[in-house]
Amino acid sequence: MAKALRVGLLGYGLAGRVFHAPLIAATPGLRLDAIVTRDPQRREQARQHFPDARLVDDADELWRTPDALDLVVVATPNRQHVPMARAALAAGLPVVVDKPLSPTAAEGRVLIDEATERGVPLTVFQNRRWDGDFLTVRRLVEQGELGQVLRFESRFERFRPTIKPGWRELAGPEEAGGALFDLGAHLVDQAVQLFGRVDRVYAEVDRRRAGAAVDDDAFVALTHANGVHSHLWMGALTAQLGPRLRVLGDRAGYTSYGLDVQEAALHDGGRPDQPGWGEVPPERYGLLGVDGDLRPVPTQPGAYQSFYAQVAAALRDGAPMPVDPRDSVHTVELIELAHRSAAEGVVLPVPPA
Repeated sequence: MAKALRVGLLGYGLAGRVFHAPLIAATPGLRLDAIVTRDPQRREQARQHFPDARLVDDADELWRTPDALDLVVVATPNRQHVPMARAALAAGLPVVVDKPLSPTAAEGRVLIDEATERGVPLTVFQNRRWDGDFLTVRRLVEQGELGQVLRFESRFERFRPTIKPGWRELAGPEEAGGALFDLGAHLVDQAVQLFGRVDRVYAEVDRRRAGAAVDDDAFVALTHANGVHSHLWMGALTAQLGPRLRVLGDRAGYTSYGLDVQEAALHDGGRPDQPGWGEVPPERYGLLGVDGDLRPVPTQPGAYQSFYAQVAAALRDGAPMPVDPRDSVHTVELIELAHRSAAEGVVLPVPPA
């Protein structure tokens, strides 16, 4: 058997601890070799969760011995995504960057150019492409179950009226904080994956919680070139949650409620190699049809593990990386346009690629 690819994980906060570390550990052919974190509490958590991994204080230690690793995962605060990824590329190490790839599209394009020039693989952790409800909608759309799709509605809403300290609440543009960057990076990516090129963007972006320094309530309308309208909501002050997904076509609609189950399972210590991973119970199935004639549709199991399985295949066998980083740059471009639209109160055209 081939030796496992050695992975260095930068950051052991929410992204590193809950998402990346357990998914890496559960992926055949990958081994979590090093975890970079200075925080004493997080170091202790990492030691308990992954006793065989090296604990490293500073990423510079990894760059000094690049031959000791085969892959680096950047799960740091957003402001560090680009500098950490550039350092990994300079060391010749393939990189996974958590979403969003960069605080600005311009920085993302420079990063991709650098990866291309160096011939080093780069991809982005757009894990919500493997949500069970999204996989189900994609299948229904591709099979024509809805007819011609007219409108796509998608929500990531929460009710968290109290501001929780952390970098996501910091206002500096380099932080890429706020709901539009945090949640919109998923919602916009999913809409473009389903319905393709966007011609126009309109947005309403607000700060609703007392003392909020960044946006915590946003609505984004995307008009796709094929005529589909994507309406996307994200917010932290939603006292009554709407449908997670509602897709309306000229033949039928599909509506589902509730977030994908994988994040909660990972929070609780679950692993994707366990039986029943990503499955939702029948009472959570979405409904397909027309009012008066609705039927539940089994939700496809969510599959976050597919991301790292594809990363391993890319590094070992030359298969494509799971996410083209240019997709993630385009998502940032649309988020930037959404912020501009909200500030100016206008519908903005999307410049040609």
